[in-house]
Amino acid sequence: MSESDPFDEIIAEETTRDPDLAAIEAGSRTLRTQGGPPQADAPARPEDPEVDKALREVEADLASRWGETKLEPSVSRIAALMDVLGEPQRSYPSIHITGTNGKTSTARMIEALLGAFELRTGRYTSPHVQSVTERISLDGAPISAERFVETYRDIKPYIEMVDGSQEYRLSFFEVLTGMAYAAFADAPVDVAVVEVGMGGSWDATNVIDGDVAVVTPIDLDHTDRLGATPGEIAGEKSGIIKQGATVIMAQQPVDAAQVLLKKAVEADATVAREGLEFGVVSRQVAVGGQLLTLRGLGGEYTDVYLPLYGAHQAHNAAVALAAVEAFFGVGAQRAEPLDVDAVRKAFASVSSPGRLEIVRRSPTVVLDAAHNPAGARVTAEAVQEAFDFSRLIGVVGASGDKNVRGLLEAFEPVFAEIVVTQNSSHRAMDADELAGIAVEVFGEERVQVEPRLPDALEAAITLAEEEGEFAGGGVLVTGSVITVGEARLLLGKG
Repeated sequence: MSESDPFDEIIAEETTRDPDLAAIEAGSRTLRTQGGPPQADAPARPEDPEVDKALREVEADLASRWGETKLEPSVSRIAALMDVLGEPQRSYPSIHITGTNGKTSTARMIEALLGAFELRTGRYTSPHVQSVTERISLDGAPISAERFVETYRDIKPYIEMVDGSQEYRLSFFEVLTGMAYAAFADAPVDVAVVEVGMGGSWDATNVIDGDVAVVTPIDLDHTDRLGATPGEIAGEKSGIIKQGATVIMAQQPVDAAQVLLKKAVEADATVAREGLEFGVVSRQVAVGGQLLTLRGLGGEYTDVYLPLYGAHQAHNAAVALAAVEAFFGVGAQRAEPLDVDAVRKAFASVSSPGRLEIVRRSPTVVLDAAHNPAGARVTAEAVQEAFDFSRLIGVVGASGDKNVRGLLEAFEPVFAEIVVTQNSSHRAMDADELAGIAVEVFGEERVQVEPRLPDALEAAITLAEEEGEFAGGGVLVTGSVITVGEARLLLGKG
């Protein structure tokens, strides 16, 4: 498609029709039924006491290592582990995903699409919402606690071997990455869908050579480690683009796009850009999600029901579709599109725990793992579009190393009041410190402080109920994946 094609104008088009009428016309309930059951939810603790004990021992071993926020920018340790394990990551093709926001949801969509075409998948994502076992999935479901423990025990001698030969021990994330690659080889999988932990070039996942490199929208996050501008951050993230790969690029800031395109030229990679080669043609609000027409590398896919809320998820869907088309050679080796019925069935089955997820009604409580200003902005927009709340109460528990002021400013227009709290992580910002920033953004009369998350949830639900049973008050819990995961457990999910 030429540069002058008006397809980028089509991307911005949205329906102005009544959402209820659109839902009826879409037949979204029928489409969701056709999609089958949603993907497996976030797992709970094992019921078997012995298995739970074994899992806790592995979790303790992992916790004794460097956490995910302590990094030494090198792939030397993970490369050494792969070497002694016999290079398991070379035994299957892979799709590698980087970006600032949307990586996990996009990975889950890619996984669903590949599964719909009868490929056995392995998915590696981070962080987890409730259980560390979520990070490693086979065929769309987190591996069992038993298999997680078994995988750790299988490679533990090799981990200790590498620990003894390196300046620093393998980190928590490096060990998990090794476990994932080993589990995928053992399964074995037909394709791995791998999300970077942070950045790209020196991320532990970057010992794979992804046939397809996916770059979701880049924005400012982890600026102390990745760079102060989208362009600088893109320089680090472009490290996953390997020689001869296909790059699927979501819409990006101009400086980030320039860096990514330059890297693609250097690697002799093929590039498909959202808004030019693929994208969202139209989207309509529907019951429980949205109805999409997507433009892929092989043509249009109509009547695609996605049971997730927000324009950002529609764009994630377009990126995921293009990535899977590229994996199958659509637009390169073959001209015809993917089977549209399989595509519809796959998207209708997608779930993404902790991403605008409804966990309670009367009043409605929604969880969203937005933890930076860019994520908060798209969440705020999606809440306004998908829910008709007359009064929305925010529950926010954030990490101290994030741009908390920017996050709160993004939510200020949509929160009538905010209850600030903190999660159990050592990275959590103190509730009183968070309250000080919140008062500057919202004003003292709109801020309530409840250091304990259970108390914060109760306070927010009480405030929402003041609107009356039928008035439409709601609660949004956000600010951190950890906050969302803990709230999810408290509210009876998993």
